[in-house]
Amino acid sequence: MDANNYAVGWGTLALINAGLAQGKGRSGLAWFLGALLLGPIATLVIVVMQRPDPR
Repeated sequence: MDANNYAVGWGTLALINAGLAQGKGRSGLAWFLGALLLGPIATLVIVVMQRPDPR
């Protein structure tokens, strides 16, 4: 896999993470930026964390 494919895949994962985060009531932009740094680890964190308390 060359560097371009790797970068496209990483960016796509970051966009998916942003969508997942927004679906759970979190900041999509913050999670997008975090996912650029953490990649699949951010995906795992988003999937296992619960929605924020609506209070």
